[in-house]
Amino acid sequence: MERRRNRQASQSPMIALQQLPALVVLERIPVPVLATGDDGSILFTNTAFAQMVGRDPDEVLSLRFHEIFHQCPDSASSTLSFVHALANMVVELAHKDGSVVRALMSRSAVRRADDNFALAVFQDLTEQLWEEER
Repeated sequence: MERRRNRQASQSPMIALQQLPALVVLERIPVPVLATGDDGSILFTNTAFAQMVGRDPDEVLSLRFHEIFHQCPDSASSTLSFVHALANMVVELAHKDGSVVRALMSRSAVRRADDNFALAVFQDLTEQLWEEER
């Protein structure tokens, strides 16, 4: 532990940022993040996303895409096509207590044609939309 602190103190902030593992950054960021595979598997979730849907991160990882998203793709379409089609739109997510969480989903941060997963961030709009509808 002491060696790591000494090493970090001697390097520039930019080098320290460049050396941070992506998953560490994604977990620590206070914005809900979810990565899904084309097969409907949940590849990554951070604590913020798990809390938004009332679950622990490990519980979210054990679910499939169709168990979280209310608007599921039909069997003929891929999960990634569905995620890309809903980019920058409000989606409905299943909360553990049975309620619906409405969130703005970003477009995938991973956009190469050969990528087989999507990584999106979410903004919980449930309360805001509920207030507007009243």
